[in-house]
Amino acid sequence: MRGSINSRPRNAGSGIYSRDVILVMAAAFFFMFSTMSVNPLINGYSQSLGASDELAGVIAGMMSLVAMFLRPVTGHLADRYSKYLLSTIGGVMLVIGAAGYPLVHTPGLLIVFRLINGLGYVLCTVCVSTWIAFLVPRTHVGEAMGLYGLMNALAMSLGPAISINLYHAAGYRPSLILPPISAAIMVVLIQFVGDHARPVRASAHATVYVTVPSGKSSGADTDSDTDDRTSRSAPRRRHHLPALIQKDALPVGVLTTLFALPYFITQADIVRYTEQLHAPVAVGAYFLIYAVILLVIRLVFKREFDTVPYGRWFWISLAGTTVYLLCDIWMPNNFVMGLSAASMAVGYGVIYSINQATAMMLAPASEQGLANATFYLGLDVAMSFGPMLGGLIDDTLPVHAFFAVQLLVLPLAVFVYLPNRRVLNAAVTRAHPGN
Repeated sequence: MRGSINSRPRNAGSGIYSRDVILVMAAAFFFMFSTMSVNPLINGYSQSLGASDELAGVIAGMMSLVAMFLRPVTGHLADRYSKYLLSTIGGVMLVIGAAGYPLVHTPGLLIVFRLINGLGYVLCTVCVSTWIAFLVPRTHVGEAMGLYGLMNALAMSLGPAISINLYHAAGYRPSLILPPISAAIMVVLIQFVGDHARPVRASAHATVYVTVPSGKSSGADTDSDTDDRTSRSAPRRRHHLPALIQKDALPVGVLTTLFALPYFITQADIVRYTEQLHAPVAVGAYFLIYAVILLVIRLVFKREFDTVPYGRWFWISLAGTTVYLLCDIWMPNNFVMGLSAASMAVGYGVIYSINQATAMMLAPASEQGLANATFYLGLDVAMSFGPMLGGLIDDTLPVHAFFAVQLLVLPLAVFVYLPNRRVLNAAVTRAHPGN
């Protein structure tokens, strides 16, 4: 029988709104804001430095490609080292990478800083979210991931909006000063988090997670410091190469890719698509509407994220994805555009948090970092290849087929869900064994 770790923190009975959780949630917003405020500018900035269209595309996608290949490594690190330490390293790399953008004068140097930025991004995305899951009772992981996803959604909406307006007002270089400042705020915030989430190797047979406030030792007095976060003894494992994915979370990773592909294609091509349609819509408001609706959903249904089985969310999100893709095929006016954005919040926005929480609830607590990395690996595949697939569709099919062909992901998602439905629905039962 596989050993498990009780991940209930000391304040398990007080909900999830502890000082540490709030600080880490705020840090999550600022690191994601730093990344997302660069994305809408990096392609044009690369070309302004002399990069060709193809090289500019490579530079823009390099961060996601770096993240995709390093996710498994980061997941293992998150299960073996302090989340505070890894998040600090990631935040510093974000600061260095983003600070280099406005200073460079050649595409080659821009690539170097883009790589550094990508390394920081992959560390922060895995370690910050795993840190949050570590800080809250296991029965509230869904609610915590919903709020974490909300921080991401707000950053993904506000970051591009502010940076684009700064670019129009002052140009590329001044607008690129904002991302390193945001990343630096993230680094400062996590210095005030008391629980650094240190996994400590207690013996050759088990891993013990201890709650150690900053500045205190985690030495011999392990029993008094660990409370009920101590693992049950697990059998000795044979030496083998570390796994690249967490197998329990693999179906979730695949479903994440399928739901995220239309989202990232829409994110990359919605402006150009509406121009090709000559649609009379205020497309700049699309993701703002998405963020507002998602905020309402996550605040109203935050408790249900921990108690409603996966299958119900799956079918609701599948219906939302269907509606927003159908709306995007025509998009004749702002009402339909708004309906599309709201349906995307129901389709992709909800399943994003559900998938992340489910991945970590299905895995033993000692492998939550790897499970989280598996979830993000699915996201990275969609983020890297979604825009490429969108370009291929645009080059080979008529404009009205652009979103229609993306409806093919829906039966694929059902095909993955049905044989795994019992395991996925059991995640809530595992987190609430008394139910």
